[in-house]
Amino acid sequence: MVMRSRRLEDLFGARLDDLSYDDITGLVGNPEAAEAEDLDYKRDHYESSDKGKEELAKDVAALANHRGGVLILGMAEAKGVPSLACSVDLDDHHLRRMRQVIANNTAPPVPYEPILVPNPDAAGTGFLLLAVPRSPQAPHAVTATPTKASKDVLRYPRRGGSQTEWLTETVVATAYRDRYTAAAARDERLADVESDIVMAVVERTTPHLIVALVPEVPGEMIVNATTFERYRMELLGAELYLGLGHRLFGYATVGARRLIAQEGRGDQSARAELHRDGSAAIVLPLYTHQSKIRGDEVDLQFVEPGEVVYKLLSALPFLAGHARDRAAASGTAMARAVLVNDIGSHPDASMHTVAEYRDPLPMTVDRLHSGVGRRLETSTQPCEYAYSEATVLLDDVADHDRGLLQAAAVLADELLHAYGIPETGLITTDGQLRTAGFTDRNRGALTAWARERKLIDEAT
Repeated sequence: MVMRSRRLEDLFGARLDDLSYDDITGLVGNPEAAEAEDLDYKRDHYESSDKGKEELAKDVAALANHRGGVLILGMAEAKGVPSLACSVDLDDHHLRRMRQVIANNTAPPVPYEPILVPNPDAAGTGFLLLAVPRSPQAPHAVTATPTKASKDVLRYPRRGGSQTEWLTETVVATAYRDRYTAAAARDERLADVESDIVMAVVERTTPHLIVALVPEVPGEMIVNATTFERYRMELLGAELYLGLGHRLFGYATVGARRLIAQEGRGDQSARAELHRDGSAAIVLPLYTHQSKIRGDEVDLQFVEPGEVVYKLLSALPFLAGHARDRAAASGTAMARAVLVNDIGSHPDASMHTVAEYRDPLPMTVDRLHSGVGRRLETSTQPCEYAYSEATVLLDDVADHDRGLLQAAAVLADELLHAYGIPETGLITTDGQLRTAGFTDRNRGALTAWARERKLIDEAT
């Protein structure tokens, strides 16, 4: 996953992984491209000496400990402004050494992505970009041998303007506390976001899929009269369901520190809540079938696996896109999928639902023989409430890449374990889509979407 930065992409004119040599040489002499909190230039490769190792470890840790950014090797600078394209060797030797230095001289090791931008006029040379995202594992320490006398065994750098500063003990202690409390806070935030949307539809009595997402590093969506109008038009024009090509939401409004979009006002309508910090949740009604298992009495309802997986595939990029594009969140996120036979079956809703008004049919996840309209038993038992969780990469999911399929496979397989199903058989864990197993209602749309994105194996 390559780091995304709206500021740098606007400056360069392209995504980091789509940059050309000319895009970067075009920065020469541009004062707006001066070194900053998220941008640094180096004329040459870092030296292999102790000083060079320390400098490399310090520079990447400083970015990871702040807002993230990019180191560009092969560009000279004058007073911070790029002044001359020099190019550096792009051979495997330098890449391996750099990887070893960062792994061995930062703690925990700083995550980064090397991006090679070849010089078309000099084979084997060009710009080497080190894309360093803001790290949820911060603070990262430099463990390289100090080249200047220091009493600190571990030293913690952070980017400050165009310079690197060393964190004080107080700041380091605070950062450690934040690191260890962040996971608990994220779990709590995920539960709150899910609970909010459940309570908004607490009176619904039919099966639903609920999907919630919380970025590991929160963002911030600015909501005012101008931005809301833009967001409203985006939501009203959103094509939620993959491949169908039609709009879904009928209205959008502002809620408490969030946007709310809803398909309609009935019980069979989708509802999304998009929070200011990039967290989001959506509740989607499921198309179900009824089955008679004792005489003529209908005493079972079932949903097809393809219905669940298709709507999960549709929900994930919608939520991840909000986190990344409206709230400018980046990196990873926690995603949670919940399947209920009615909203009252959700633990947060059960205490608010009057018992005598709840009499849902038991629900299973089974396939349907489309030719004769008969249930093909797939699950081994009914389940009122099931959930699954996974860590997803925001960019891969928001961009409808292979990572979306991989994330959906993990979530869907675990979700259906509650029904005695070991895996859906619709997506492999490495992201291979098997469209033939989806439902008559969504197979065509999903196939068209997958072909457009080049995500389909035609042999399947």
